[in-house]
Amino acid sequence: MKEFKPRSLMERASTLAGLLLLSWALLSCSAPVKADNNISPQLEQQVLEIIRKHPEVVLESVRDYQKQQQSQQQSAQQAFVQDMKTNPKSVIGQSPTTGAKLGKVVLIEFSDFQCPYCSAAHATLKQFMAKHQSEVTLAYKNFPLTSIHSEAMPAAKAAWAAGQQSKFWEYHDALFTQQKRLSDAFYQETAKKLGLDVQKFNADRSSKAAEAAIAQDVQMAEKLGIDGTPFFVMNGSVFSGSVELADLEATLAKVKG
Repeated sequence: MKEFKPRSLMERASTLAGLLLLSWALLSCSAPVKADNNISPQLEQQVLEIIRKHPEVVLESVRDYQKQQQSQQQSAQQAFVQDMKTNPKSVIGQSPTTGAKLGKVVLIEFSDFQCPYCSAAHATLKQFMAKHQSEVTLAYKNFPLTSIHSEAMPAAKAAWAAGQQSKFWEYHDALFTQQKRLSDAFYQETAKKLGLDVQKFNADRSSKAAEAAIAQDVQMAEKLGIDGTPFFVMNGSVFSGSVELADLEATLAKVKG
């Protein structure tokens, strides 16, 4: 299983507003519709009446929009997979890696430090990478589901800060193995246990650079249409959820051909 990023109230409201405006534009001969925060009740009632009389037009428009979005996501995914094959460095970017320096097999993980399914996947990945560390490069990318996990973003920033002192993977393991303890006190405690310069650690995790690095990962995930964690791409194969070791082994055998 995996955890999904729920649509926010604002997103749902925006969708409704968009449908109302779309219906008005489609079913009238007026000038191009412009956004107006002061739509009159009369106009709103007219649009709602149009929707009631012609729901098929709205549904068709929504379907067309969804197809367009799916097409864009498919194009983005195809480009992503192609880049993984021809220029994996561009996909990995500044993300922390472990295993082979740049193996023939690259495994990209989009994860959330507070997601229980990501924690389960972490245990499996540890076993997998212990066996294949000489041939597989694992890269970690953040996709914190902040609407349902209050500690996902602080944990991601803390891990990034630890990475600035070459301790990302040790910190990453601590976050997943002690997931129920996620808190500011735990981040500080872990930094001390790993021998980090705590003053630098605190400065780094509250920096604009930390925000930018995580935002870059999130933008990539959203562009690819990822809606939950954990999510993996191994060379050209995509899979998600709390995977089993046998699944990882099967995928590796497949991508190695």
